[in-house]
Amino acid sequence: MTAGGSVGRPAYKRVVLKLSGEALAGAGEYGIDPDVLKRIAAELREVISIRTEDGHVQVAVVIGGGNIFRGMKAEQQGMDRGTADYMGMLATVMNALALQDALEREGVHTRVLSAIEMRAVAEPYIRRRAMRHLEKGRVVIFAAGTGNPFFTTDTAGALRAVEIGADAIMKATKVDGIYSADPKRDPTAKRLSHVTYREVLAKGLEVMDATAVSLCMDNKLPIVIFDLTRAGNIKRIVLGEPVGSIVSAEGG
Repeated sequence: MTAGGSVGRPAYKRVVLKLSGEALAGAGEYGIDPDVLKRIAAELREVISIRTEDGHVQVAVVIGGGNIFRGMKAEQQGMDRGTADYMGMLATVMNALALQDALEREGVHTRVLSAIEMRAVAEPYIRRRAMRHLEKGRVVIFAAGTGNPFFTTDTAGALRAVEIGADAIMKATKVDGIYSADPKRDPTAKRLSHVTYREVLAKGLEVMDATAVSLCMDNKLPIVIFDLTRAGNIKRIVLGEPVGSIVSAEGG
């Protein structure tokens, strides 16, 4: 690490990190684990310090809300799906504010942009404004999903990544990539380093929902599936190290 940031030749100059709400809960089932927030914030601080030819690596985050409220579960219990989804969007705003606080404690300039207007706590989502924040070296956190019910935060992540011209979307999970079968049930399951979009859709692999995968496929946006629990993985991926699994037009 130098005063101007760490030296490296990043494989990706602008990325969207898709975080689930459950990831913020850590070992718990609900709520927000401060230690997890601190670790993610520290990793993102290192990533945005990586120099490129024309500046630094740019990072945006799309965050879920499942650690606080799950719209689909509420629907199963009889709640109107639209109402439940809007409540889930509000949960993502709470997570976004928590992550913003953790990032700023690490000295990282951050902006929360919400698809649902709530000017007292976040800026409204405007594509050009988001890109300008990134160009200024700020981490941008996209909250409230797409602002519409019936769309997941996976779809929101793919949509925002396409809108801002990201080089890749990084899906944080608790496993180290995509497997040929469930590794917990099948000991012979093999990790697949490269998979095509069409394979994901045809085989129903649990990477992202079909809408998100189709959007990435149509726009040739790579999806990187990786293990968030291993420290340093975000930086390794940005620098081009073979971490996790990549979904692209051409498989391995």
